Amino acid sequence: MGKDNYHITINRLYGSGGRIMGKMLSRELGIPFYDEEILKMASEESAIGEQYFRLNDEKAGNNLFFRALGGLKTSLEEPSLDDDITSPENLFRFQARMIRRVASEQPCIIMGRCADFVLESAGSKNLVRLFIYADSTTCIRRVMEVDGVDTKEALRRANRISKERRDYYKYYTGREWEDMDNYDLPINTTTLELEPAVQLVKEYLRLRGINF
Repeated sequence: MGKDNYHITINRLYGSGGRIMGKMLSRELGIPFYDEEILKMASEESAIGEQYFRLNDEKAGNNLFFRALGGLKTSLEEPSLDDDITSPENLFRFQARMIRRVASEQPCIIMGRCADFVLESAGSKNLVRLFIYADSTTCIRRVMEVDGVDTKEALRRANRISKERRDYYKYYTGREWEDMDNYDLPINTTTLELEPAVQLVKEYLRLRGINF
């Protein structure tokens, strides 16, 4: 029996270990892992400098009309090649198109960037939407270990980056980032180490009947 064309999307609190889990899953499942690679690929396809994508990466725009609508359908339109080509909203559309493209080609894991919303809206089959979180103490400890910073700076980073992700998700999807109804499998890594958490995801895939 061949492999299914399944897709795993991961949203995560900063410091929860979600990115590390994504890379571990990529190795164990033998499928591509996309994080900042999406920015580079969208830049190459659009001929827009990668710095524009990086400056707006996982940050909400400031278009009041767009914010009032919560993004929604306009987030998923084809990108424009007109004067607003480097607007945050248009850069998001280039990313969304790249996310749809890589997912159409093979199974993959995609970090953040509203990939769950993008692929769900595209009618993706075998979509597994994860949300990785942990309590504040655990997130701060992991940020200190990985980023090599003190407690105060770790707390500042965890709060700032998670807020940016929360606002970004709301802006482009109209949904609440931490609403667990948006996800298939929320995983709390406060007391669960990352390796067992990865095995949990693999068992979930089996229970879903997904061949990998």
